[in-house]
Amino acid sequence: MKKCQRFIVYGKVQGVFFRASTQQQALVLGLTGYAKNLSNGCVEVEICGETFALETMRDWLDSGPVLARVDKVVEVDTSVTEYTHFRTL
Repeated sequence: MKKCQRFIVYGKVQGVFFRASTQQQALVLGLTGYAKNLSNGCVEVEICGETFALETMRDWLDSGPVLARVDKVVEVDTSVTEYTHFRTL
């Protein structure tokens, strides 16, 4: 079953290749959506795909790439959006 989830990732997540690394993980897992920097220093990630892949990505977001420091990840409500690929904004 396909569904979508949106997360706000807090910590040292800008300037550490967080979005690019998130995109790489999403491609490996067959997820679509986006990752974008927010003006408050966080990164917003919306991912769509199969439940297992979403859970795997959610676990990865807890630590992110090696240079990142993730303080917390908060899930926010979202509706199902049809994306054709994963992109960084």
